[in-house]
Amino acid sequence: MGVFTERQEGLVKSSYEELVQNITHYSIRFFTLILEISPATKDMFSFLRDYDEIPQNNTKLQFHAVKVFEMTCETAIRLREKRAIVADTTLKYLSCIHINKGVIDSHFEVVKEALLKTIKEAVGDKWSEELRNSWEVAYDELAAAIKNAMREGSSST
Repeated sequence: MGVFTERQEGLVKSSYEELVQNITHYSIRFFTLILEISPATKDMFSFLRDYDEIPQNNTKLQFHAVKVFEMTCETAIRLREKRAIVADTTLKYLSCIHINKGVIDSHFEVVKEALLKTIKEAVGDKWSEELRNSWEVAYDELAAAIKNAMREGSSST
């Protein structure tokens, strides 16, 4: 990976702040996009399993979406600060959850596509290739860290 610039970090932060202003709407949109891209993933989310449609006021759904947005944004900040992407304990926890849910590499791509589309909708005409690239780099780093922890977790069992 090349150097993650201060400008890229700023782009991620400012677009994240726009997203958070209407987080309930964008959380639902994010999960709607995930299920449109890959309907089979529905059963991986316990808070969606019992519903035919995405529930509009599901706090667990909102919490999960906020965590994905937040962790990706935090990853962008850490890329500039040269610290660990996320704490080891968080990575171990995330890897266990992902392993138990049967997450595979292609699922990370589905989430990435839904994330980028959600951010694009949130920022409207501020969307650019530079902004897209900034979020992609941050998300790819986070996904790589989780996948590495998953490999380590599954090989130690």
